Amino acid sequence: MKHIITILMLSLMSLGYSQNKNAKASLEVDGVCGMCKARIEKAAIRTKGVKSAVWNVDTHELKLIYDERKTNLDSISKKIAAVGHDTKLYKATDEAYNAVDPCCKYRDEQVVKDHQN
Repeated sequence: MKHIITILMLSLMSLGYSQNKNAKASLEVDGVCGMCKARIEKAAIRTKGVKSAVWNVDTHELKLIYDERKTNLDSISKKIAAVGHDTKLYKATDEAYNAVDPCCKYRDEQVVKDHQN
């Protein structure tokens, strides 16, 4: 009986260590400018467990370092969509998208063209 309890305790302890407290990942996030960059990074960083968030305007890639014990990519994506930016996992609601500044309307082809110049 003691052996079973010991094995069970060791198994439970190893589960806690199996999640990475410095996991690295990247997400594709839509946006077009420096204002978008600030909004996206701020939303990611405000997610509990996110340690670093850097979004690239040209590639639309958000590089993350986060604690898997506290959050996951799904939660981070939801927070980003809530401030008006689409991810591969979640599309921002029309209300959230319409709240971003006019120069940040990444769904508008003309705005995207204007930022490419």
